[in-house]
Amino acid sequence: MRLDPKQLTQKDNYKLMIGSVLPRPIAFVTSINQEGIVNAAPFSFYTAVSTNPPMIGFTVNRKPGNIQKDTASNIRLNGEFVVHVVDETNVTMVNETATEFPSDVSEVEAAGFTLEPSEVVKVPRIRESKVQLECKLHQIIPMGGTADAPNSDFIVGEIVQFHVQDDLLTDGKINTDQLQPVGRLAGLYYGNIGETYAMPRKSYEAWLEEKE
Repeated sequence: MRLDPKQLTQKDNYKLMIGSVLPRPIAFVTSINQEGIVNAAPFSFYTAVSTNPPMIGFTVNRKPGNIQKDTASNIRLNGEFVVHVVDETNVTMVNETATEFPSDVSEVEAAGFTLEPSEVVKVPRIRESKVQLECKLHQIIPMGGTADAPNSDFIVGEIVQFHVQDDLLTDGKINTDQLQPVGRLAGLYYGNIGETYAMPRKSYEAWLEEKE
């Protein structure tokens, strides 16, 4: 089946993308507005973009009328945010923060999360997350749409402080089985890690020997 995205609606393309690009990690982001209210929201268009310095990026779609969502607006204003890993122990609460609350309502309080001060940035972090990444804004890149009305904002932040639960870290590596991260699938579905397996990488010389 061939599908030309230019012949499809935005909604149709969205459905095909979230059903193709998966499982997707979830960036659970806290930010602060002008009144000091802490906003929290999950975003599944999320990835690592650099290791020197360590940087992550996530996409925030704009609302109708070319209006930035609270997260993008807050980060543009303050230049700081915290990204939290979503796992099996907090995913239900994280999903609750996806509700369209008014800007003067804190999703953190509504979902029952606990805030803790960050070490480097002013934006607080959420205790119920096993891994927290304090970030400073590197760049906001308008994406898609038109020059006057972008479809979304791609937010790139530099990680300035890692917080990892003590029992997760061994020799600098995070134990995935203990972290129990949750990924986003299509529609309303989420997925756990399930079975994992290792596949060693071969050198080109070893690959040639096997083919002989």
